[in-house]
Amino acid sequence: MSRVVDPTPDAIEAAAARLRAGHPVAFPTETVYGLGAGTLDAAALEAVYTLKGRPDDNPLIAHVAGAAAARALVTRWDTRCDALVERFWPGPLTLVLPKAAHVPDRATAGLATIAVRAPRHPVAVDLLAAYGAAISAPSANRSGHVSATTARHVADDFADVADLLVLDGGPCAIGLESTVLDLTGATPVVLRPGSVTEEALGRVLGPVRVLRIDTQAASPGTSMRHYAPRTPCVCVETEELVAMLAETAHPVAVLCFDTNAVPSPHRPIAMPQGAGTYAAQLYDALREADRMSVERIVIERPPETNEIWKAIVDRIRRATA
Repeated sequence: MSRVVDPTPDAIEAAAARLRAGHPVAFPTETVYGLGAGTLDAAALEAVYTLKGRPDDNPLIAHVAGAAAARALVTRWDTRCDALVERFWPGPLTLVLPKAAHVPDRATAGLATIAVRAPRHPVAVDLLAAYGAAISAPSANRSGHVSATTARHVADDFADVADLLVLDGGPCAIGLESTVLDLTGATPVVLRPGSVTEEALGRVLGPVRVLRIDTQAASPGTSMRHYAPRTPCVCVETEELVAMLAETAHPVAVLCFDTNAVPSPHRPIAMPQGAGTYAAQLYDALREADRMSVERIVIERPPETNEIWKAIVDRIRRATA
C-alpha cells in the first residue's frame, strides 16, 4: 500500500531518488497534491497516466523551480511571462506556452504546448531542488475523482498501489487547482479559473479573456465531468434546498451554509461563508460525504460574488455534471 511519510530531508532525497529511477511520487503543493514524474522521462510519465487511469488527451503541468527552468521547456518566453512570474510565482498560476522540441509528447498529451508553474509549497520546492529538474504532475487522485488536498486523500485513492511514496505536507492551503493561462496568442486566455483571478491578471497584463470550456483542451481539468465524488451529486439554489430535502425520503449528505436548515434524517456538512476557506475545504467535504454511503450528495449553490467563488462554482459544476 502507499507509504505516507513526513517530508524530512532524508525522505525528500528518497523521493528524488525514486523520481530518478522512474517511479512516480506524490507530493503536496499549495493547490492540491500532485502525482509526479520527471518531465523529460516519457516512460515515467506513462506510469503516471496508467496509475491514475488518466485519459491520453489530458495534459500534465510541469512543476519547475522558477523562470529559468520554465524557459528551458518552451520556445517562446516574452515580457508578459516575466511580468506574471514577478507577480505570481511561486504560486498557483500555470502558463501555457509553445513547448520545446526535446519535451516528450507524453508530458503534453501530444499537444504543441506545455503547461508550466512554480509551486510555493516548501515540500514541493525542496523536492524540485533535490531532483534538479522539472516534475510533471496531475492531481494525485484517480482520474475524474475529487482532487486530493491531504496525504490521506492520496493514500485512500491509491490504497491498492504497492509502495507509492507520499510526502505529507499537511492540508493544502488553497485547495483549488491552479489558474491556467494560455499565452500562445496575442490576448491571454484563462482556460481554467483558480485563485489567481481575472482581475489580478488584468492588473498585470491588461485585457484577459476567460473561456468556459467543457471539453478536454490545452489545460488539465477542463472536461465536462471532473473533480467528482463517486456518489451522485447535485447542486441546488438556497431557496430550493429546504423543499427538496423535505421531499427526499432517503438520507442524503448536504454541503450547506446553515446546518440547522437540514432536517433529519439528512446529514449536513457545514461549509464556510468565506470563499478562501470554502475552497480549501470543498474537496475534503466531498470526500467526507462520499464516505457516508448515502444515495446522493446535495450541494447548496454558493454565491458568485467574486472570482474565487466563480472558480469554486466551476469545480462544483463539473463535479455534478
